[in-house]
Amino acid sequence: MAGPVKNWLQIVPWETVVFINTALCEARKALHKPTSDGYAPAKELWEKSRSRKITLTEVFQIGFQCHRLAPFCNYNGNTFVAIIKTLLDNILKDLPADKAHVLRSIAGHIVAGTATDIERKQLDSILAALEK
Repeated sequence: MAGPVKNWLQIVPWETVVFINTALCEARKALHKPTSDGYAPAKELWEKSRSRKITLTEVFQIGFQCHRLAPFCNYNGNTFVAIIKTLLDNILKDLPADKAHVLRSIAGHIVAGTATDIERKQLDSILAALEK
């Protein structure tokens, strides 16, 4: 199961990603600066993905990949987790509170690269229910 298919990332241009990272860094008095190795590939992946209809599972994976590419000096994980969780808000309102909480948590863990096999199975179950 992969969840609803749509242009999930269309509403989040790369400039918004940069803005969110800037805000996170400023709030924690950390350096906000693009990295020499990861910035361009992450931006390219993000921008190419914006025009495509993709599943929620793909959204999570793109967030994970961009996090791993480390486009910024600090708070890469926090940046992409915040974006993905915000994108989920539209569908979470239709879920029972416990399932919405679990989905947000699992999405964050997938993007951060810390999801367990149990969480991935829970995700499959929640996404299957969304497809009905």
